[in-house]
Amino acid sequence: MSFWPRSVKARRRLTIFLIAAPVFAGAVALSLYALKGTVVYFYTPAQWIEAKVPAGKTVRLGGLVKPGSVVKTPDGTTRFIVQDKLKEITVAYRGELPDLFREGQGVVCEGEVTGATSLRAVQVLAKHDEKYIPKNVQKELEKQGEWRPEAGMDKPKPVQRPFQ
Repeated sequence: MSFWPRSVKARRRLTIFLIAAPVFAGAVALSLYALKGTVVYFYTPAQWIEAKVPAGKTVRLGGLVKPGSVVKTPDGTTRFIVQDKLKEITVAYRGELPDLFREGQGVVCEGEVTGATSLRAVQVLAKHDEKYIPKNVQKELEKQGEWRPEAGMDKPKPVQRPFQ
């Protein structure tokens, strides 16, 4: 009993497969390796602390700006605390904040982790409307007890697709 098929056509297919499979696997591996350094993970403060995010890593942090935590220094740095119902992370940002940034408002900050509970942000995005929220974010807020339908946070409406 031989490994190689008797048919010439089958032998040709098997040869092409045996050459193409490792080349394809190598291309996928190289692509994943190249993308490894560009992935930016999103965390809520509780997820951040649970994951023990290492210093020097670039991440996105989302939550609410803690009321009374915004402090502007003379050198142009703004420090504030981003919180969810469970934990808090201190953020330092140097630059112009968005017009919609204020205490109690939802924000997403991207930057470098500088400590177990601190972030040096290079970008701060203020959420302008929490009425329409992705389903996975809504579930996370409900799980933490932060979902507030009485504050105008309606459940997302399903997308209607034509010809269903």
